[in-house]
Amino acid sequence: MKMSKKALAGLAGSTALALVAVFIPSGTVLAQNAAQDGVNAANPGGDVPTTLFGSDSIFTTIVNVLLFIIGAISVIMLIIGGIRYTISAGDSGNVTAAKNTIMYALIGLIIAFLAFAVVNWVLGAITPA
Repeated sequence: MKMSKKALAGLAGSTALALVAVFIPSGTVLAQNAAQDGVNAANPGGDVPTTLFGSDSIFTTIVNVLLFIIGAISVIMLIIGGIRYTISAGDSGNVTAAKNTIMYALIGLIIAFLAFAVVNWVLGAITPA
């Protein structure tokens, strides 16, 4: 069974839609419940970041979420590469493509970890203690 690029893109897209479907409604329901309880819906717990840089800042939150998404996509591609390798049936072209998928997924994971470390190091260096 050969997986085409369209099938892989469809799998990645459906996974992203499933994640959005799981996480977005829960936040909306929490905001609605907070508004009904008389809590400020814009800042229900007072833990919304208000600074641009720092340990609990807007920039740090955005970077951490983006790096988490990149890491999750890399893990998904690693799994897809393993499945492609398993079902390659000894065809050298499919085996090579599966190995490339695994290699690029591992490179993506390493880059995501290094980017996380560099961003946190730079933010620690530019923010006052």
